[in-house]
Amino acid sequence: MEKMIVKCQTINETKKLAEKFAELVKEKGCFVNLYGEIGAGKTALVRLTAEALGVLEKVTSPSFVILNEYHSASIPVYHFDLYRLEHVGISTITDELREYSEGKKITFVEWAEFSQGELPFERIEINVTYDDDDSRNYEFKSVGEKNNYIIEGLKS
Repeated sequence: MEKMIVKCQTINETKKLAEKFAELVKEKGCFVNLYGEIGAGKTALVRLTAEALGVLEKVTSPSFVILNEYHSASIPVYHFDLYRLEHVGISTITDELREYSEGKKITFVEWAEFSQGELPFERIEINVTYDDDDSRNYEFKSVGEKNNYIIEGLKS
């Protein structure tokens, strides 16, 4: 299991991180679980990554609709938010989540902690935390070997 932490003190630093991440995942796609408190910056990272991939639509939190889809980039971007489903509702979309983990696409899942371990084994997990100085820490972890190259690429 590969992992690393990146500290971003400004939104511009977060944008550069998102651009680097987008460059690494744009060819093969990736399934990404996002963890962090409300306001930590999960949606901001998704928005900046989607923009770096070429998404033209406005990227917003799918809190009330559960899924936002973006098809204007060279690779489709899917953005789930499991917060409203919580533990009970996850079983209703487990098969759908598995489908969104296959093929050349990028799928982001916010509030993945509600998944009860039902999400794909091959994934990137990003835990977003914030410090007292308003900076953000992004801990990237590769679960399974398929995405280790992403962590290695972020380190360089």
